Amino acid sequence: MKRNTWQREAVREALGSNEGFVSAQSLHSSLRGTGSPIGLATVYRALADLAVEGEADSLQSLEGESLYRACTPGQHHHHLICRNCGLTVEIEADAVELWAKSVAAEHGFTQPNHVVDVFGLCAACSRTAGEE
Repeated sequence: MKRNTWQREAVREALGSNEGFVSAQSLHSSLRGTGSPIGLATVYRALADLAVEGEADSLQSLEGESLYRACTPGQHHHHLICRNCGLTVEIEADAVELWAKSVAAEHGFTQPNHVVDVFGLCAACSRTAGEE
């Protein structure tokens, strides 16, 4: 486990204040906007460490950029993600868990691991899209 520095704590708090996934650059910009002297490389390092330690989820955007979100450590979960505004909801997916174990066993695999994120439009973005 890494040392808990003020920079790491600032990144953890800033990440926790977002409802969806956020890029390192966006998080850095918001931290700098509050007067923090934290550097972009430090934000990248802290986010990567938080992801490795299970305190943050990460995914890759369609453009290939890594995005991060604070999560509950130690709990396996999946996400519903609005592809317009980024709103993210953690969900349980028991059917997916059973399917993954079953397919793995069917092919002689053990200890299956998977990532499932479902992208769509949240209710607010759906209403906006319907107005256009």
